[in-house]
Parts: sequence; structure tokens; C-alpha cells
Amino acid sequence: MNIILFAKCYNKPLSIRLSNPRCMLGIFSGILILLGSIFAAGFWVAQARQVNGLEPALVQEWKQTISEQQAALEETKRNAQAHIDALSQRLGQLQAHVLRIDALGQRLTKMAKLDKGEFNFDQPPPQGGPENASELQSADTQQVTQTIDDLSRQLQDREDQLSVLETMMLHSNLRAQVSPAGRPIKGGWLSSYFGYRNDPFTGKREHHNGVDFAGKLGSDIIAVAAGVVTWSGDRYGYGNMVEIDHGNGYVTRYAHNQKNLVKVGDKIAKGQLIAKMGSSGRSTGPHVHFEVLRNGRVVDPLKHMQASR
Repeated sequence: MNIILFAKCYNKPLSIRLSNPRCMLGIFSGILILLGSIFAAGFWVAQARQVNGLEPALVQEWKQTISEQQAALEETKRNAQAHIDALSQRLGQLQAHVLRIDALGQRLTKMAKLDKGEFNFDQPPPQGGPENASELQSADTQQVTQTIDDLSRQLQDREDQLSVLETMMLHSNLRAQVSPAGRPIKGGWLSSYFGYRNDPFTGKREHHNGVDFAGKLGSDIIAVAAGVVTWSGDRYGYGNMVEIDHGNGYVTRYAHNQKNLVKVGDKIAKGQLIAKMGSSGRSTGPHVHFEVLRNGRVVDPLKHMQASR
């Protein structure tokens, strides 16, 4: 079988013989190439369509992932801020504890009459030492929180202890102020002891309820302890007398005064001037009769005067 082709570029018709094997092979090869091209084109078109169909789902998934990560980041920020706020609150509480402890320390320093340079609560305590770089470590959040908790407990414990110490010192100072101690005069000499003696007027044996301090007429008489005046005036046998109640069962009496300088109800400080020495009442000369009563019973004033030394 022959195929005749007519073309302008040829002067005569071209004849192709199909029974020629080379011709048949060429035709068959061309058909295979054409079919392969059509198949490849169809495959790539199908792949493109599949990818285009999946693209919106992938984009949506990525958007969802990003949104979840942003939400997690915001939650982390909120948690971090909550921790910071909690630490700030704890630090504020610790600062309040430190201020109270500083105030207590300053009061105790004054009460104990300590050198200001020895305990200065306005400055941090002196510390120092060589740096050891090999042991330097950074603390994590849990360690910082634990340290703050421990410090808070320690500060509370120290504050409680200082408060107890302050109370004890106040009571001690108060007892020292209200407990009779010392001499009721600034100058003079002991002229008669506590206990049995011969009465200077009758010569008979009798009990002397106090001690007598002789001195210059008009010299100062002072209170041996803080208290409140319960008597100021003339009293039988005592002449002009001042009586002071010091609390805790203690009462002191200062008799035979030339002049009383305080009145009933006056608050008296330890060492305060209360009278002038005289010889009023049953007296043989200028002196002060000094008595100390404990729960209504007279006691030897010398024990209290010796205790003050």
C-alpha cells in the first residue's frame, strides 16, 4: 500500500510505501510518542487539580496551629505576670516586716543604752569575703520563691522575739523605776537604823519602822522610785509627810519635812524632788524619816538601798 503526498516544496508527488518495515516502525513510534505525551499531560493536570484542592485545608490547618500557639503564648504571659504580682506582694510584706524590725531594733538600742555605732539599723550589716567564681550559680524561680518563703518566716520569728524582748525590757525598766532603791537624800548621813532601838524621847525599847537620815535644814528630799502621791500633809507623829504608792505592793514614806513640794495625785518620777528636810512632828532635829512598806508591812529600807548599788 502506497501513500502519495503532494507538497509545494517538491516538484513531484512524494510516495510512501507502507509495506516498507522502516516506514511502519516510524509510524508506530510516532503514535506511541503522541499517546505518551497525552498521558503525561493528563497526569500533570490531575496532580495540579489535586494540589489545588488540598491547599485550602493545609492553609486552614496552619492558621489553626498558629492561633493555638498564640493562645499558649498569651497564657504563658498571664501566668508569668501572676507570678510577678505574687512576688511583688510578698516583697511588700517583707519590707513591712523589715520596717517593723528596724523600729523595734532602734527602740531596743535606746532602751539598752547601746552605742549607736554598734547597732545602726539605718545601714545594712557589714559583710564581705573573696569571690569564688567556681561556685556561682543562677537561681531558678522555685528557688527564689522558696528563699522568699523562708525569709518571711525568719523575719516573722525575729519580729516576735524582738517584741517579747521589748516587753521584757519594758517590764524590767518599769520594775527598776517603781521598785524602791537608793537614798532619799542627796547629802547627809544615816542617824538611826531600822529595828529595835531606845526611843530618843522616852528611852524605852521600841521598834523603829524606818531609817533616819540627818542633814542640813532645808536640804533636798527625793523619791526613790516612780509612783503616785497618796498623802501630802501633816500626820500624827510624822509631822509633814509625803507618801508615794509605787504599785506592786510598794509604798514609801518621807517624814518630818520642813515643806512638802508635791500634792496628792501627783505622778512622781524616780529621783524627783518632793520635799525639803525639816524637823516637824516628833523629831529631835533636821532629818528625814524614811519608811518602805511591802503589802502593808514595813521592811528594812537598807536592803533596797543596797540593792541599787
